[in-house]
Amino acid sequence: MEKTTSEKTRNSDREGVLNYAAQRYGTTPDYLWQALPGYAVLRHRDSGKWYGLIMDVPRNKLGLPGPGRVDVLEVKGDPVSGGSVMGLPGILPAYHMAKGSWLSVLLDGSVPPALVFALLDGSYNATAPAQHRSKPRDREVWILPANPHYFDLEAAFAQSPTLRWQQRVKAAVGDIVYLYVTAPVCAVLYRCRVVRADIPWHYDDDRIRTERGMDLELQQRYAPDFLPREKLQSYGVRAVRGARHLPHRLACLLEEGCKEL
Repeated sequence: MEKTTSEKTRNSDREGVLNYAAQRYGTTPDYLWQALPGYAVLRHRDSGKWYGLIMDVPRNKLGLPGPGRVDVLEVKGDPVSGGSVMGLPGILPAYHMAKGSWLSVLLDGSVPPALVFALLDGSYNATAPAQHRSKPRDREVWILPANPHYFDLEAAFAQSPTLRWQQRVKAAVGDIVYLYVTAPVCAVLYRCRVVRADIPWHYDDDRIRTERGMDLELQQRYAPDFLPREKLQSYGVRAVRGARHLPHRLACLLEEGCKEL
């Protein structure tokens, strides 16, 4: 169904959610109600069971200030994950579905895309048949080389906090990526989070060729002396010629605030 003009112009992450559901789960949204053209149902392809519902709801119906409508994603969450996010900015009790097990996630930018996608993944898993439910995957930490002669990361991040990068590893949404800028810098300068993965992306500029990409969201910048090549070598990272896992001890130190670095 063609979207209305108001849907197209509304400041919303709706399209990002629909693209993610299509690429990760092969989902085509169903628009079931003629009187509610802004309501899109996300279903399991095998069972037809709902795992998400996107709605455009009057702000006052959600207890939000201001006029107009806002796009909302409803997802099913288990008691643990639901309880841990309820009360965060942009996370509300369910508007349409059962309030005990479903959540409303505002799609107005108040909830980071990584969290939106993680909640959608959790809902997909929670609504799948028991024999098809996957165990949660531990977050992985990667280090990737970035050649400053090929790509100006600082200029790219100045334009947008999210950039598309070639994906040559089994990275997933929520993974952490440290970008090591090669010579003449030779240091880790950026910490990013994977907010989309396994994106079909044909890119070829005679130096870099790829058919798959991932979107990285900048979380932190570092000074060149924070984690230069010499420090990496002291933790067993002799060279960063390609994507690789970060050694567990170094990853733990970085996650704990780098107190010992």
